[in-house]
Amino acid sequence: MRILKVGIVQQSCGNDIQANNQKLEKNIRECASRGAQLVVLQELHNSVYFCQTEDAALCNLAEPIPGPSTERFGALAKELGIVLVLSLFERRTPGIYHNTAVVIEKDGSIAGKYRKMHIPDDPCFYEKFYFTPGDLGFKPIKTSVGMLGVLVCWDQWYPEAARLMSLAGAEILIYPTAIGGVGTDSKDEQKVQRQAWQLVQRGHSVANGLPVITVNRVGHEDDPSGATIGLDFWGTSFATGHQGEILAELPCDSEANTVVEIDIDRTEYVRRGWPFLRDRRIDAYHGLLERYLDED
Repeated sequence: MRILKVGIVQQSCGNDIQANNQKLEKNIRECASRGAQLVVLQELHNSVYFCQTEDAALCNLAEPIPGPSTERFGALAKELGIVLVLSLFERRTPGIYHNTAVVIEKDGSIAGKYRKMHIPDDPCFYEKFYFTPGDLGFKPIKTSVGMLGVLVCWDQWYPEAARLMSLAGAEILIYPTAIGGVGTDSKDEQKVQRQAWQLVQRGHSVANGLPVITVNRVGHEDDPSGATIGLDFWGTSFATGHQGEILAELPCDSEANTVVEIDIDRTEYVRRGWPFLRDRRIDAYHGLLERYLDED
């Protein structure tokens, strides 16, 4: 039995990046003090979720990788002896930016990165204005604690992404996230949406026989343009076991940290009893490469 202790950090963010990072460091230290070997942070954790509006000046928030954040959090990971999953606004070159997850090894080095593949463009989530779609594919990142299948937020709605990570050897699926409700939706509608968001990821866990870690931000963030009433992030960060069972779930309306134990070796047992990968009809799935299967 190989038990992996995973720390989940769910917090709110303000306009003061330094204050956000100080709070992150405090929360990471708390998780490490409780035995976490791997700590996962939420999407774009250094700042507010700036994609509520389209403003080219906000590209100044982007940074290179390696860069200031990987240096700062790399030093912390090395000090604490943990693997750390970051979520950064990457400046690749002038005019090309990515929404990028970076995995820091426990010696402080960069184990690998994943650039968000699915980029939304919806009211209050204008990510296509800022982010170039990822070009690194769906490849797990090898670390001292296992093969991490790191995806980012909007990727979590796509079973293809989870499946490809699984087929490439991921031992756990990880989703740094920034999702919440827009003011035009009623509280009841937002509740239905939040349940669907969690349900689809539990489905990825079941379909692939893998645990899932999802870390969301929490709290209200104003729309700086004043065009909407802003976003209320859902929190509800959670972890599943290999059959979609909820192992841990954080509140929907407050900051919180937790450390959850994951039995990585349980994959073997579950996949023997539920051999979905064995029974896949890979000879019959050609239509998945089409946008839509028109009658003709």
